[in-house]
Amino acid sequence: MSDRLFGIHGAALELRSHRMGLLTSNIANAATPGYQARDIDFASALEARVGGSDRSAAIESATRYRVPTMASMDGNTVELANEQMAFAENAVAYSATLTFLNGRVETVKRALKGE
Repeated sequence: MSDRLFGIHGAALELRSHRMGLLTSNIANAATPGYQARDIDFASALEARVGGSDRSAAIESATRYRVPTMASMDGNTVELANEQMAFAENAVAYSATLTFLNGRVETVKRALKGE
């Protein structure tokens, strides 16, 4: 029912939340030798999710390791400025999706009240 009610936005919120976790992990491990930064190809994940894949399959198929612009000597692929930018961009998109979903919920509540 939630897929019909919220459409693509429910799936987008799930994926953005998971991406936020990955980006946070990348930032937290910026000084960890050998850490390999990961991210989600959001468009691919959303397409897979809307196409019928379950959440974990969509995320797994769209998760990619980052290729650093400048390789570090210790094998860590986190580039802090890029991770922070991706985090901020994802946070804005998450907030926008949440605002849209709140509007949908309010519309349903008004319809149930007969307004």
